[in-house]
Amino acid sequence: MANKPIIVLVRPQLGENIGKAARAMLNFGITEMRIVNPRDGWPNPSAGPAAAGADIVLDQAKIFETTAEAVADCEHVYATTVRKRGVTKPVVGADGAARLMHRHSGRHAVLFGREASGLETEDVALARHILTVPINPEFGSLNLAQAVILIAYEWSRIGREMAESDLVQPTAEDETLPPAPQDDLEGLIAHLEGMLAPKGYFLPSDREEATKRTLRSVLTKPGWNHLEVRTLRGVLSSLARPDKG
Repeated sequence: MANKPIIVLVRPQLGENIGKAARAMLNFGITEMRIVNPRDGWPNPSAGPAAAGADIVLDQAKIFETTAEAVADCEHVYATTVRKRGVTKPVVGADGAARLMHRHSGRHAVLFGREASGLETEDVALARHILTVPINPEFGSLNLAQAVILIAYEWSRIGREMAESDLVQPTAEDETLPPAPQDDLEGLIAHLEGMLAPKGYFLPSDREEATKRTLRSVLTKPGWNHLEVRTLRGVLSSLARPDKG
């Protein structure tokens, strides 16, 4: 099954949970795991036994210092969270995210937060979509492996459903350029922030982080392709030059 999602574990705490997440992934044929700043370091001796044979996932897992680095080459990023946390993003369910993964080319990364507290606001701000599921509001607690297997199962199920009913047809959107990788988008955001800061745009300073989050939300929402990002960078560079004549 094509276009497998990348599972990104952000600051996971226990090796056992990383291993169980790997097992959940391989149950449905997903093998690419990225780990951001694991609390107990890597490799973790507790991960292997918990993976119950899913060694291929652990052996190929890549480690990153930051979430931004982990998704830099990804065109589609989903943040799994039950709350928007003040970040305005399109919201999809597990089945909706799975359909996007099968229909749109490029790398799809799904972010899962640490066991105790989930994703931080800055992690969610990197995403193009918020991915949430309608669980019991009085007990909204999923462990890491449960959350991973839920997404992996929906990806597998929707893929089979679409293939069996012959719904995978090229659309007008499929024929356009794909969204730009996250790293390109980060460059655009940094470029714009660098130009705005000397102008006092982020003042007062106590509102700077909130203003930057709002700006990031505006720039990540449309799903710019790489040509559009390059064009916008060119516009900003032109605006930064002294006036001619």
